[in-house]
Amino acid sequence: MVNGPGEVSLERGTLLGRGPHEAEPPWVRDPRARRHEWRRLFSEVLGTFLLVVVAAGAPVVDAVSHGQVPLDAQVVAPGLMVMAIIYFMGMVSGAHLNPAVTLSFAARGNFPWSRVPGYVFAQLIGATAASLLLRALFGAVGHLGATLPGPGISSDTALVIEALLTLGLVSVILGTASGARNVGANAALAVGGYIALAGLWAAPISGASMNPARSFAPALVAGDWRSWWVYLAGPIAGGLLAVGIAWILRGPPSLAANIAAQGETPDDNLLETRSPGTGGSGHDQ
Repeated sequence: MVNGPGEVSLERGTLLGRGPHEAEPPWVRDPRARRHEWRRLFSEVLGTFLLVVVAAGAPVVDAVSHGQVPLDAQVVAPGLMVMAIIYFMGMVSGAHLNPAVTLSFAARGNFPWSRVPGYVFAQLIGATAASLLLRALFGAVGHLGATLPGPGISSDTALVIEALLTLGLVSVILGTASGARNVGANAALAVGGYIALAGLWAAPISGASMNPARSFAPALVAGDWRSWWVYLAGPIAGGLLAVGIAWILRGPPSLAANIAAQGETPDDNLLETRSPGTGGSGHDQ
């Protein structure tokens, strides 16, 4: 609706594909309301559970089926799962699914540090539940999908590869996410595609985990902690390097990104305050 010369007013949600009377649920519109934090934490538990069921489950099923899940399928499947998760719950919790991603969002200034412990704990719970389910269904086969350096690959080499892969992953996320939330087609396709790409070339070297929760859970349930430190230190180091690169490329996070980090939809806030010519974007720039 045009209110006057140079003024444009749109109903909340119009540009997000909702009708003018379809308000966002309160846990999406304002996650600063702590009474809705449980929804976001449940979303992280569920999303990480589904991711690890696929990422760790693929090698487990391959072992059970005597080689019916080839390596390329094992690395593409998690990327497709992350893509689906971003579409169906990215608006609730941001679909972090990964402690390295949550820590990187906080280091970038997009996500409150006070919410980091809850998100990381939720991710570890979801991942562990997935590994327990795999063990209950199939037994302790295929190392329960644990990520380990490939044959002849040293832990140091695997560490560097994990850091490099996570640097790329977090760079993609910071460049496509809306503040601290993976939402929309851009984030889903870019993040899911990158995860598949990383696995296609690096899985034989390090397992292409890029996710401490995904590696922690099989190690915990199987009781096999060989080289697990690689999958903690590598992704965290890579994520923090990506944060530094984001500052070099784009400077500090935008106002819209900080609004999104606090839970509001950036587009809605900008629509309420922006006049023609002021520009603005819901992405971290």
